[in-house]
Amino acid sequence: MNARVNAASSPPATRRARAARLAVPTGILAAVAGAFAYVGAVDPNEPGHYPACPLLRLTGLYCPGCGGLRSAHAVVHGDLLTALQANAPAVLGYAAFAVLWTVWVVRTLRGRAFRLDPPPLLLWSLGALLLVFTVVRNLPFGGWLHP
Repeated sequence: MNARVNAASSPPATRRARAARLAVPTGILAAVAGAFAYVGAVDPNEPGHYPACPLLRLTGLYCPGCGGLRSAHAVVHGDLLTALQANAPAVLGYAAFAVLWTVWVVRTLRGRAFRLDPPPLLLWSLGALLLVFTVVRNLPFGGWLHP
């Protein structure tokens, strides 16, 4: 006997339970899509639309997030090279979000829990990479990393 049940023949209670499980991932995707749509419509390269980075304004140093809005704007418009030039770690973050969100939804649809529990070594490594990126982009030879 086949234990699989397709969505069309599943009882309404099952469909409601599946919809309830997908509510949080769907809400998060809607929020992220809304933010990207706004940044895509309101160009961060035009002055006056977004506040300046406080670290850049006070110290003249680029933080790891500097260029993130320009990067998101370029991604929305399909310009991957400009996005990478504006802030490469941000583009990698967008891709990581897309992969993790997809895994979350697939696991949710299959009735499995999704738990994100990265090992400390991974978190420390990512932090170290961001620190190196920040230091290099602020050194004279790291000018090519400026947003």
